[in-house]
Amino acid sequence: MEFLEVLLPIFGIFVLGYIGEKKIGFDTKTISAMSMYLMSPVLVFRTFYKTTFTVEYLYMTLYLVILCFILISIVYIVASMRNYSRPETCGMILASVFMNNGNYGTPVLLLLFGATGLDYGIILMVIQSLVMCTVGVYYAAKGSPAGDGVRSALRAVRRMPMIYGAMLGLAFQMLHVPLSGSVREAIDLVGNAAIPTIMIVLGMQLAKISIRNLAKEKISFSLMIKLAISPVIAYGLTMLFPMDDMVKQIMVIIAAMPTAANTTMYAIQFDTEPEFVSSATLVSTSLSLATLPIIFALVL
Repeated sequence: MEFLEVLLPIFGIFVLGYIGEKKIGFDTKTISAMSMYLMSPVLVFRTFYKTTFTVEYLYMTLYLVILCFILISIVYIVASMRNYSRPETCGMILASVFMNNGNYGTPVLLLLFGATGLDYGIILMVIQSLVMCTVGVYYAAKGSPAGDGVRSALRAVRRMPMIYGAMLGLAFQMLHVPLSGSVREAIDLVGNAAIPTIMIVLGMQLAKISIRNLAKEKISFSLMIKLAISPVIAYGLTMLFPMDDMVKQIMVIIAAMPTAANTTMYAIQFDTEPEFVSSATLVSTSLSLATLPIIFALVL
């Protein structure tokens, strides 16, 4: 029951975007671009400015990067076997590799582990955001019908302001640059609004999806990779790092989270299978209500 109390508000925000798109109608791509290029960099800057990093965070970074590329390799194997096109393969990567450890994962970790779990969850969220705004954007741009493959993908990554927000936040922290109270308040306002905006955009995109047009085979493969294979691989990877048992449990649980809402934002922005990625996000989030309790029982 407590788990439902965490999940239902998340779905409530999706529903808000869904209703807004159905009743009013918005330019989803423009709102998505605002979130990606204006709001998310502020959120990343704030986290890197406030967080004191340790060697444990290095292990977390290595873990997420290794997990990311193992899952990408699995998607490529599936795509090769099924003869998927480049946009289809890139859409599968967006839907299958990146987990929602922000607006979904962190509340769950708070419920399971208290304030300590929340602290680790926030750090994992930021690391994952950096992986998504580099590796995720690369594949979103690579799969874009308007792009020219690898070259346009690399250009898109260089233009991602979240990377520079992280670098600036870390530089301000290391140089002990003070921020006035009013500046901190402004940063908090924009940063706090970033994740709900992304979730509303996802709800808007879901309003445009026809259930009859869902790619059932691709979604099945994506769900298997995201909700079943990912936590199994994650469990194996945690054995490689000298970390506390609780941190290892957190890392496995995070790997079992559904598809990240940010991937919908990238798919919309670059027109890389946006309906498929949005559908995978919705279905994986719904199914996680059944799969996550199983993961909890196995690792806790």
